[in-house]
Amino acid sequence: MSEIKQEEKLHATNHYLYYSDEKNIPPYLAYGFRPIFLLLAPYIAISMVLWGLVWSGMINIPFMQDLLTWHIYEMLYGLITAGVLAFLATGLPELFPGLVPLVGKRLKYLVILWLAGRVSFWLIDITGIYLTAILNLAMLGWIIWFAKDAVFDKLQRHASIAYAVVALFIIEVWFFASMLGFVETQGIDILKVALGAIVVIVLLALRRVNMEAINELMEDKGIDDVFISRPPKTNLAIFMLIVFTIVEFFYPQNSALAWLGFGVGTAILGITSEYKLEDEFILNQPYVIYLASIYVLLSIGYIMMAWDLLDANIDGINHFRHFITSGGIGLSYIVVMLIISWVHTGRKLTSNIYTHLMVLLIILATFMRALIPFFQEYMSELYLYSSLIWSIPFVIYMIQFSSFLIKPRADGIKG
Repeated sequence: MSEIKQEEKLHATNHYLYYSDEKNIPPYLAYGFRPIFLLLAPYIAISMVLWGLVWSGMINIPFMQDLLTWHIYEMLYGLITAGVLAFLATGLPELFPGLVPLVGKRLKYLVILWLAGRVSFWLIDITGIYLTAILNLAMLGWIIWFAKDAVFDKLQRHASIAYAVVALFIIEVWFFASMLGFVETQGIDILKVALGAIVVIVLLALRRVNMEAINELMEDKGIDDVFISRPPKTNLAIFMLIVFTIVEFFYPQNSALAWLGFGVGTAILGITSEYKLEDEFILNQPYVIYLASIYVLLSIGYIMMAWDLLDANIDGINHFRHFITSGGIGLSYIVVMLIISWVHTGRKLTSNIYTHLMVLLIILATFMRALIPFFQEYMSELYLYSSLIWSIPFVIYMIQFSSFLIKPRADGIKG
């Protein structure tokens, strides 16, 4: 048993053979996800409460014009860039031996750049769009430069995520060009394209997270099986999603878009069949349920939008889109944060009343927000309460996991 433990420890420290030679790196800068999660959780909680107050009519933001477009931009790009940084900075050094982990001062400067982008966003009508564009594009460009090994890998083993991030960068350039008047395309239409790219990134990331989390879980539970997330189901969902996104951009009212939406929804839902193993039943494991719920919410979003396109009596397509944004993407944030915060701080992947509550509250808030078209008389209340409920999981995360992020790994391994 001690030999197995030693082998596991050596495997966990492989990428630290190329660790930065910087001295006295504090624990909260010793791994890419640590400072991001420390800042992202409170930022999400505070901003969601603020947006809930805005959309419920309780406050306004007089210094920000075109509020809806900028709200969508920030909830997409402001959060996904932090998520991509945490995911790639944590995962790439393990996937590409020889890549120096992003830690210490380099990591600190990149996190400061992300924070500066958030400040410039909230003060955009004071500091100007150009500053916001420069800061946010520089941050995403820096991430792409860090991930260049994946792009130029001869075997193209993990290039798909890197290409998707490059696409997201190009779309962001297009968006800022629109908001600055250099192109005629409406910013909100460009953000719908960005949403498609973000869902692609989520699906690609989940394929890798599934394998790490579920195999870790089965090992801890003594389940003698191996979970393999095979590309075909995910690739089919991504293909359908790309076609849907292109058609929605060019022909947003075409009835064919509805059938594509049904196709995207069923293709994403089909990925959950991978959880049915031949020899072992794992669908009763909490983290399997958490991860499967992400696919279910994404699927519901595309199916509900498709239904809206076919039913002239419903005008809720943009509300139903929240099954994708607040639901699938929002739940992917909290679930991935949970998995990484347990596993990459040297602890066993654990579920408890708090992890259950976080997932349930995200799902509850999503249904409250997305089903507003059926409860128009309670619109203001649903805007406010759904935002408050959606922010609670991130508050719980701060309380439960902040100490993990500011202290060394529990198993004594560097990072």
